[in-house]
This record gives sequence, C-alpha cells and structure tokens, in this order.
Amino acid sequence: MQISDLPHPDPGVPDARSGPRFLLWLGGTQLGGQAKSLCWGLVHHCAIAGLPFAVGLGVEAAVNGDGRRLLLVGALVALLGVAISLGDTMLHRTSVTNWITAAARVQQLLARKTADLGSALTRQVAAGEVVAVSTADVERIGWFVEAVSRFLAAAFALVAVCVALVLYAPSLGVVVALGMPLLAFSSLPLLPRATRRADVQREKAGKATELASDTVAGLRVLRGIGGEELFLGRYREASQEVRTAAVRSARMWALISAVQVFLPGVLLITVVWYGSSLVLDRRLAVGELVAVFSAVSLSLYPLRSVQEIAMAYSFSRPSATRAARVLRLTRVEGAAPAKAEGAVAAPPPGGDLYDPRTGLLVPSGRFTAVVCGDPDLAGRLAERLGGHPAGDDEDDDRASVLLGGVALDELALDTARRLVLVQDKDPVLLSGTLRELFDVPASGAVTPAAALEAAQCGDVLEAVLQSAPEGVTDPMDARITERGRSLSGGQRQRLALARSLVTDPEVLVLDEPTSAVDSHTEARVADGVAALRAGRTTVVLASSPLLLDRADRVVLIHEGVALPAGTHRELLRDEPRYRAVVTRETAEEQRLDGLPLTARDGELDHRLDEEIDHRLDEELTEIEESA
Repeated sequence: MQISDLPHPDPGVPDARSGPRFLLWLGGTQLGGQAKSLCWGLVHHCAIAGLPFAVGLGVEAAVNGDGRRLLLVGALVALLGVAISLGDTMLHRTSVTNWITAAARVQQLLARKTADLGSALTRQVAAGEVVAVSTADVERIGWFVEAVSRFLAAAFALVAVCVALVLYAPSLGVVVALGMPLLAFSSLPLLPRATRRADVQREKAGKATELASDTVAGLRVLRGIGGEELFLGRYREASQEVRTAAVRSARMWALISAVQVFLPGVLLITVVWYGSSLVLDRRLAVGELVAVFSAVSLSLYPLRSVQEIAMAYSFSRPSATRAARVLRLTRVEGAAPAKAEGAVAAPPPGGDLYDPRTGLLVPSGRFTAVVCGDPDLAGRLAERLGGHPAGDDEDDDRASVLLGGVALDELALDTARRLVLVQDKDPVLLSGTLRELFDVPASGAVTPAAALEAAQCGDVLEAVLQSAPEGVTDPMDARITERGRSLSGGQRQRLALARSLVTDPEVLVLDEPTSAVDSHTEARVADGVAALRAGRTTVVLASSPLLLDRADRVVLIHEGVALPAGTHRELLRDEPRYRAVVTRETAEEQRLDGLPLTARDGELDHRLDEEIDHRLDEELTEIEESA
C-alpha cells in the first residue's frame, strides 16, 4: 500500500485482547509492505556484509601484485556500493511507508471507536488518555511495526557475516561469532527500567500539560479572584517533577548508549589484538585480517537494528496495551458486541420517541420540554434519547429508546445519529472559520443564516468580525479560537445551538441549551427555536420557566418516572412537585400554598408578628449591653 492510498478504505477489526496481540494483528495487516521492506533490507545489509570480503580480496591482490584481479575487485566494490545505496534508499522508503500506514490504521481505529462511543467514551476512560494514545502512542506503535522488517534483514546479515567469517578465517571468526550475540543482547537487561522511567516522565509531563491547559482556560476567572500565583506555583512544582523524571530517564538511556559504544569497542580491540598475533605467527594473512576487521566494523551498523527492535518493543508494548484498552470499550460497559450495522431498517418518518425506562413519550412534530430535578439524571436521559443507554441501567432492554417503534441502539450508528441529534450541556467548538463550523451533515432545509438568527447570534457575528484580521468582511470567514475561548460562555452556547439547528434532524434533543445566557436573550432564543423547529420533534431538557412556557407540552421526571404531561402554566398551578423544581419553592412554602387564603394570611401575619418581636428583643438587648 502506498501513502497516497491513505486513509484505509476499511481499517479492519483489531485483535484488542492484549497489547502484543494487537501488535501482531497490526503487523499481519501489511505483510506486503513488510515483505518489500525485508527484501530491500536484505539487499542493503548483505551488500554491506560483502564489502569487507571484497576489500580483503583487494588487499591480497595488491600484495600479490595481481592487477587483473584488483580490477575485478574494484568492479565488485562498485557494484556493492550501488547495491548499498539503492537498498538503503528503498529500505528507508518502504520502512517509512510501513510506519505511516500502521499509524494511520491505528488512528482510524481510534477515530472510529471515538465516533461509535460518543459521550460514553469519557465515562470509561479519561479524554487525556485518548489524546495520548492518538498521538505519542500511535508513533511508538508505528515505530515497532516498521522496525520489524529492518530487524529481520539485519539479523540475517549478522548471521551470514558470522558464518562467513568462521569459514573464511576460522581462528578469528569464532571470536567474532561468540562476541556478536553478547553485543546484540547486552542492553536488554537495562531496557525495562529505562522504559519505566520514560513512562513516569510521560505521565508527569501529561499532568503538567493538563494543568497548564486548565490554567490558560480559566485565566480570566483566576485573575478575577487573584489566583494566578497559586496556579503558577502548582505549575512550577509540576514542571520540576517533569525535569527530575526527565533527568532520571536520560541517565538510564545514557548508560544504555555507553554500553552500546563500549562493548563493540572492546570487540574491535580484541579482534585487532588477536588478529595481529595471528598475522605475526603466519597463521593469518594480512588481507584476511583486514577483511575480518572491516566485517566487524560494518556489522555494528546492522547490530543497531537488533538493539532498536528491543527498544521499539519496550516502548510500543505499553502503548499498544493502552490502545487495545480503548479499542475494547463498548457503548455500554460490559455489554456484548454491537449488532451488525444495518440489521434493522430505519423507521418511517413521523414516529414518536419513547423511553421505556422512564415512560417518557415525545409526540412527533411537537416541542416537548422535560424537567428533571436531578441534573445528572437529565444528562443520562439525554444520552439515552440519543441511543446511548447508560452503563448503570439494570435492564438494557428497557433502556433502549424507541423511535417509531424501532430501538435506536439496533440501528446502524450513522442512521441513528442522522435521525436523533443530542446536544449536551458543554458542546465543543473546534477552531476554524464559522463557515467550517457549519459545514456539518445536514438536510439542507435550514440555512446557517436562519439557524444563527434563531439562536440570536447577531452579537456573536459582530464579535468575531471585530477580532478578525484586516480584509475579512464576511463574519462567516472569521476564525474562532480553539474551543471558542475568545467568546463568552453564552456566545459559545448559542453558536453550538445554531450548529445543531442547521443539521435539521428528525429529532433534536437539547440539554440546557440556554443556561449561560441572560433572561431576555433566553426568551428570544426560545421563540426562535420554536419557530424554526415548527412541525419537527424537539426535546429540551431544562428548568427555565422562559423555555418551559414556549413548549407545546412539559413533562416532569420525578424519581425516574415521567408524570402526566401538560403545559407549563397547568403544571405550575396543579402539580406541587413541578412547582418545587421550577420555582425552587421550599416545603414550607408549599404547605402555605395548600392553605385557604384566610388561613394563609393569618399564618403570614403571625409570622410577621413573631419576626417584629424578635427584632425588638435584639435591639433592647443591644441597648442594655451598651449602657
């Protein structure tokens, strides 16, 4: 496979039972690329291995004064030089292709898993770990995959050199054959400790980066409360921990590098010393000594590949284990694998949305508001309505939300998300222009301008246009920063709402879409959403009276069960549990509301008299104490 063919049409189904199994599966998916890299590696390393013998033949020809043979040796050396250059170029090309191909496959698998899990991902694994797996861990996994073929070619070349030296100069070749394995495995005992120290450094660096990111994100708040120095001190401590861990890790890698330099030097000295004594004793020719010395010197190059594969595996195995752990996750923790996509046909348009777990029924084409006293329950309900049953559900079958009588979690994932779109409490805005922000899969029935108007984003457009570079006249071409940090919370919330409105799904679920805006803007947003989504199914989980009053029907979820629906004013008048959630009315206030008017007035008068008497007693006490 060529790099130009990426991304993969289908990254496949990985073996994620363990890190080593995942590495084995990943290598098996690109056997063709590994075979090409191995062939070019053999050409390269075997040409390097043959060069010392050609040099030895040339020295012998020069000593014997055989000019014809010397010319032949020169031609052989030139041919080996061409093979070395061509093999090195193509080996590097195929190895890098294998690296990028493997990394792209892992990234596609992680992206597919992230898209499949949605918001359920961060409930099972930290978002920072997913980012780390998608960046540094992917590179380490790709490093091991591309190093395998180079290692096999280098190992074959080393074995060939040792065998050839034993046959060519037995007395000296045996020394080399015994020393090569020692050099190859000399650094293996040190690698586990070096890997552990590198993992500690990576963990501490990740925490420091997370702390810095949180500080930057909340810098405005920190300045308001004078907390910059506190967080700066914490970051100093974290950065010093990173420095200490980096120094400890560097010391171990320096020791490994020293071993890799010292032991080959010892072998070369041994070969020269012992070979020279053999030459003096007339047991070895000068050309043979030159050939053996050159062979040992050049063998240090393929020897690095043997040491590299050990390092690559030590680094990639933990990375592959983390990647496999993410790829094993399911939409419901501990659930069976998802059904095959497309096994259930999509329901016909116009079906009602029904949650069997709570008994919530959302009629088609209506604007339904749902009130939950527990914000966590509202978040879980929003996820269920989007086809993501919560992991703590006792009965997964009851938790399957039905659209038009069809369970959402039995539909193909892209079909379910096309039918039902859920916007959570903290929607994310990616960096880019507003035009790119609204470039999302949509029906085409709602234009960005209409969605922006319904979400009351006029001031947002003015703000991004004012901060845009000179020459930008269209606010849609203005850029927003990462996560929209240049905007206020209410502006980000309204932009995300407009993006959701553009998609125009059959069912739109909004979880507290106006919690960060003022009451006047909230009322206009409620009117805009109601008008734009007229005739379409819309569910809003909120407790704001301004939103609830615009809804066609309101449902209260009390202790996990949906109560009979009604309008906001009807429930406010007739349902004390609803009134307690929406108006924050206390139990004592509810008791007073249940009394007749004359009794309620008498109770209030009695309380007022008690309060006056209490205040008078306090004032008299203060006068007596001052006297």
